[in-house]
Amino acid sequence: MNAIPISLHQAAGSTADRIVGALRTRILQGRYPANAPLRQDTLAEELGVSKIPLREALVQLKAEGLVAFVPNRGFVVSAVSAAEVGEIYAMRVALETLALETAIPRLTEDALSRAGAVLDDIDRGADKAQWGELNWQFHATLYQAAGMPLLLGTIQSLHNNVLRYLIIYLDHLAASTRSKAQHREILAACRAGKIRQAKTVLTRHLEEASAHLVALLS
Repeated sequence: MNAIPISLHQAAGSTADRIVGALRTRILQGRYPANAPLRQDTLAEELGVSKIPLREALVQLKAEGLVAFVPNRGFVVSAVSAAEVGEIYAMRVALETLALETAIPRLTEDALSRAGAVLDDIDRGADKAQWGELNWQFHATLYQAAGMPLLLGTIQSLHNNVLRYLIIYLDHLAASTRSKAQHREILAACRAGKIRQAKTVLTRHLEEASAHLVALLS
């Protein structure tokens, strides 16, 4: 997997925010696997930061579900069970269909064009690390039109919790091809203003991914 270069000096925000971004990216890329210890001394030295903002960042990632605190071990990368994946996707179906239904009447030509451009970038052969970010950009570009930032934030958190496993699922060519086709179907339905069709395809898109990931983790 090609890793995205990370610099704590490139992102805006507090030091803790920048650490959160760096560690989140590494977890989602699979560079820190499930149950891997996140040793604060090592991370502080590696990232060139003090332990106070680092600990703040780890607490934030714990709130997002990407990190867990284990007594006598400290912070570790959280693992997601097959049952939890099924639950996460059930939540995603409910929340993302709500976001899409609300967004479609408000989608502008600019938003639709930007969503299409993201799919073009995926088709040009994005690597797995890039695919994760582009996949989220596509969905978020559509959902943002709903004007529901709290809902969007919850959806993104759920998305992040399964992304590292979803990347493994997309190693299968048929799964990758199917996902791309469904993205195009969703965009076409949005462009045509067909809310029911868009929700149907999105539901199928998420439920198929859920079934494959549950099987992978079982």
